Amino acid sequence: MKQPSPSMRDNRPTIMKLIILDRDGVINEDSDAFIKCPDEWTPIPGSLEAVARLSHAGYRIVVATNQSGVVRGLFDLETLNLIHKKMHRMAQEVGGLIDAVFFCPDVDEANPYRKPNPGMLLEISRRLKCSLQGVPVVGDSVRDIRAARAANAQPFLVRTGKGASTLERDIEICANVPTFDNLAAVADHLIACHE
Repeated sequence: MKQPSPSMRDNRPTIMKLIILDRDGVINEDSDAFIKCPDEWTPIPGSLEAVARLSHAGYRIVVATNQSGVVRGLFDLETLNLIHKKMHRMAQEVGGLIDAVFFCPDVDEANPYRKPNPGMLLEISRRLKCSLQGVPVVGDSVRDIRAARAANAQPFLVRTGKGASTLERDIEICANVPTFDNLAAVADHLIACHE
């Protein structure tokens, strides 16, 4: 008699290891003047290697980023795509894989997809058909923390980008949020927790 395949024997849904990253200030150096072209996109030292280590540890990596520079007229969607193409290529060069990039090009705070609103994160959940319960959402601002909490995910804060000033300015909001020096430290923590 033919043995059933493992998928037939075990109908429980698989638990996806997912991490959601903000872009500016987490993966790349931030700029108050916006990142307007691929040449201005510079990875934070160690961030792409952290993406690679998370990829090798079985994490699906998704970026969720506000990019209001599009509506502000600072760059167009084609340029934004070129910036993300550079990010994907540089991550791949060190062995990392960014599964998807979600972005909100709007400046309107009422847009449900613009962080701190949770729409972008909820769309990730819908598209990947997975719960965000306990999923780490790594950011450097209060917007990221609020969006993660509203989506029932786990906010993580890094001190890179706006993170250090966020910690100083918004002590109450940052309370009980796991905080790390950078994305590399987040990767160390998550990988160690699953060993």
